Amino acid sequence: MNAVTAVIPTRDRPELLRRAIDAVLAQDHPAAIEVLVVYDRSEPDESLNRAGDQRSVRVLVNDRSPGLAGARNTGILAASGDLIGFCDDDDEWLPGRLSAQVAALESSGAHFACCGIRVRYEQDEFDRVLDLDTVTLPALLRDRMTELHPSTFLIRAAALRDGIGLVDEEIPGSYAEDYEFLLRAARHAPLVNVREPGTLVRWHRSSYFAQRWQMISEALRWLLDRYPEFAGEPAGLARVAGQIAFAEAAQGHSRAAVHWARRTLAGNRREPRAYLAMAVACRLVRPDTIVRTLHKRGRGI
Repeated sequence: MNAVTAVIPTRDRPELLRRAIDAVLAQDHPAAIEVLVVYDRSEPDESLNRAGDQRSVRVLVNDRSPGLAGARNTGILAASGDLIGFCDDDDEWLPGRLSAQVAALESSGAHFACCGIRVRYEQDEFDRVLDLDTVTLPALLRDRMTELHPSTFLIRAAALRDGIGLVDEEIPGSYAEDYEFLLRAARHAPLVNVREPGTLVRWHRSSYFAQRWQMISEALRWLLDRYPEFAGEPAGLARVAGQIAFAEAAQGHSRAAVHWARRTLAGNRREPRAYLAMAVACRLVRPDTIVRTLHKRGRGI
């Protein structure tokens, strides 16, 4: 039976962190579950350490690049489980999630499993479940698939260490590191998806604020340079270009926003991000208003 390690990076969210830990430890998986709490640029709470043969918690400190990617990698390298799962410190694994994903891995022979999410934003809650059993690289290039949140990832440790590799720490601000990780994993082999919500994901207004738009634009341009395969998927290229256009518009960079909006429409004239970016660039609507409205519908830019 496969032992599981859950890696939870954390920074200054003590109450939500405890909920995340408890939700992992409460999974009905019959083998051992190890939780690695990786503190990133914050003081570790050693009281969370818990010894046990079947359920344990270890507190670590990120000793790699500051940020989410380095914290995840610190946990991956310290993990003892046959399977490694991710969970953000403000999310929770739902009951039965782990057993469903382990069964999917065993029946399919896949290296990487995902599942749907239950999104909670302010007072609203809704499920986002991908209507696919298998996820390939071309499909991920066309669509980011918000349903495939990092807190749903469960990966064979051997595949991580000998094939897929660690989370990339070079991405500006660690933004879209989860998407790049999915693309790289799908390059390695198709992913298996469980068609039910397995993780509660909390979205916060603080997840998107003006000071981050420049970093978002830089990270997405880095992603396009790293994955030339986007050139073969015009709709996917247009989607990312539209995100860049929106990020530039949100910073007040009208000329850059127009450039990227044109590039977006050249690939897909139906891509809504181009039109949203132009609306922001023309000061017809504020970027945070658009983001908030999309979040209420379980979507994002």
